[in-house]
Amino acid sequence: MRGNEIRGRKAWTVLSAVLLSIMLALTACGGGGNGKGKGKGDGGQSDGKATPIIFWTFNELHQQFFEHMAELWNEQHPDKPIRLEGSTFPYDEMHNNLLLALQSGVGAPDMVDIEISKFANYLKGTPQLVELNDIVEPELSNMVKSRFDIYAKDGKYYGIDYHVGASVIYYNKEILDKAGVNPDTIKTWDDYREAGRTVVEKTGVPMATIEITDQWSFWPLIAQQGGDYLNPDGSVALDSDINIRTLQYLQDLLKEKIAVSAASGFHHSEEHYGMFNKGGAASLWMPMWYMGRFTDYMPDLKGKIIIRPMPAWTADGDRSAGMGGTGTAITKQSKVQDIAKEFLAFAKLSRQGNIEIWRFLGFDPIRSDVWDAPEMKEPNKFTEYFGDNIFDVLIEIKDEIRGVNIGEMTPAASDAVKSQILVQALNDMKDPAAVLKAVSDELRKQQ
Repeated sequence: MRGNEIRGRKAWTVLSAVLLSIMLALTACGGGGNGKGKGKGDGGQSDGKATPIIFWTFNELHQQFFEHMAELWNEQHPDKPIRLEGSTFPYDEMHNNLLLALQSGVGAPDMVDIEISKFANYLKGTPQLVELNDIVEPELSNMVKSRFDIYAKDGKYYGIDYHVGASVIYYNKEILDKAGVNPDTIKTWDDYREAGRTVVEKTGVPMATIEITDQWSFWPLIAQQGGDYLNPDGSVALDSDINIRTLQYLQDLLKEKIAVSAASGFHHSEEHYGMFNKGGAASLWMPMWYMGRFTDYMPDLKGKIIIRPMPAWTADGDRSAGMGGTGTAITKQSKVQDIAKEFLAFAKLSRQGNIEIWRFLGFDPIRSDVWDAPEMKEPNKFTEYFGDNIFDVLIEIKDEIRGVNIGEMTPAASDAVKSQILVQALNDMKDPAAVLKAVSDELRKQQ
């Protein structure tokens, strides 16, 4: 029976690879649908002389950004034009299809976005991604290096991010003013707790919303203290003292009614946007990439939201952590690796590319030497909403943006945080130490 099972698995792998290849061929020939495989877009020239670069992503805005950069590339490199053939797929579908394509050896795109919590899945064994050291290392002194380490293995870089993802706190100044609270006096998380009590007492509005089905209320707070899901060697660290104290702090905020659970459990739901847009809470902490959620989904708060560094845990503690991210990689199956690397460096490592990332996506770019560039203060929907001091805040905390440890257990640990730990500790109000210990013990059995 064991031999039949192995032969069956091999047959299924081959069949799956064939089906994937057929799917990709149909996608390439037929455009695309809405939502599932958001239509293929061509960036750049299509005169038959351009080199086609097939690109997969799970974020339509990322596809549009690369199409925009392909147009700029072709304007500046008429001697070697490209044709970007981009497709946007649903998150799980794209990552699963990519893993299948890389394992089977057929059907992978030239260039692909891989979300941070999934990236470790593609570094197991011998990575089927192209090493990027030759384009990364010449620019590394201008970059936030921690954003490259999370996509690295054995000193080799395999992905390039769109942003730093510096965590900040967003205050509704209108609510704080009513409570007589000056946000600039909030230096530590103890200060924040006291200010929250005042806000609730004076306005009846909670100080914060906290996620209980996603990780962005928890992960930044442990990371800024040097805590994490994993240790630097990749072993599970979820039940560390830092993590226990931090989870207890969040639970206490909820118990004391200083904070409430985010509507629908996380900060990316329509219910949460609606609640916060109506002044339903005085603040939340999220990475800088969350600015776009305010501009797109909470228009009534324009001019009311101010951005500040997160409070520190001690008087001299760090006030931020780099959160989230998507590493753009090149697969070893690509037949156009050289020009794909040149284009990727142009789009995401060059000074011009990083300025375009801000202009086009509203992200805090990984190239820190552009943060004080005049282009970063040019009027756009973000400066109109938050003011023109956005990058002043980023420059202030430049040396306090803690990195995170990414390893093979990151996907499992991240899933456990979102589906078990936060729900049990922040919704069911179970003992944080016991919850973290139980989940950590289970995860260690998988190592």
